[in-house]
Amino acid sequence: MLNPVQTLAIFQKQPDPKVFSAGQVIFQAGEPGDCMYGVIEGEVDILVDGKVVETIASGEVFAIGALVGVKNRTYTAIAKTDCQLAFLDEQRFLFAVQETPMFALQVMKNYSERLTRVEQQLSSLTV
Repeated sequence: MLNPVQTLAIFQKQPDPKVFSAGQVIFQAGEPGDCMYGVIEGEVDILVDGKVVETIASGEVFAIGALVGVKNRTYTAIAKTDCQLAFLDEQRFLFAVQETPMFALQVMKNYSERLTRVEQQLSSLTV
């Protein structure tokens, strides 16, 4: 997992964080995506086929696929609680990686772990 303190520090530097109310849709599966998000405050539910498969907490990131070639969102993200999210587009992500090279490795590890967890959950639902 990403180091929450380091992640928060990177995302707190970003201008114009977005605020979402509990229950508000952040993005829907199938929509185009061009940024990843970091949770500064609150929690976000990740849904696949209408089912919550993970909850993202403060200090964690999501929607990483948009920066590694996945053009459309593969899941829906909904604010579980009132939350404040910062975002990184590709340019800001590259800058953050230049400032903190380990951030890139942590993001890739997080992406891989989340993908594995979601695939395992989905395969257990279809058995």
